Amino acid sequence: MFNKILVVCVGNICRSPAGERILQTKLPAKHVASAGIATKKSGLAGKPADAMACEVMGQLGLDLSGHQAQQLTPELCREYDLILVMEKGHIEAVTNIAPEARGKTMLFGQWIGQRDIPDPYRQSREAFEHSLTLVDQAAQAWATKL
Repeated sequence: MFNKILVVCVGNICRSPAGERILQTKLPAKHVASAGIATKKSGLAGKPADAMACEVMGQLGLDLSGHQAQQLTPELCREYDLILVMEKGHIEAVTNIAPEARGKTMLFGQWIGQRDIPDPYRQSREAFEHSLTLVDQAAQAWATKL
């Protein structure tokens, strides 16, 4: 039913690329990608994953190299069957970009207590470890549901 999954955060350089890569490894038959609701506005379009995110994900055995941040667009929203966002407020942001996507937009942390996954950008290593541990837990939970 959900064969194309889009993982969304703000800049598409920390949380969503991590969620994308974890889901790709857990669900190899699915097409998984990621995007950001403010990638273009933040000047991050085309940028690689954050260096600290790469380092922390590397400790989990996952490689974020090759990632290029992209802006969430109405076209991307139409293309994907399921859109997973990192924070409850992102649901409204996705809906503002593509109103028709509301029904297929859910919280990435849905199955770990409907938790928001905090943005670690420009914070400490511990903040990255905490956020990316939550991303990993949430991705594992989604993998069992999909």
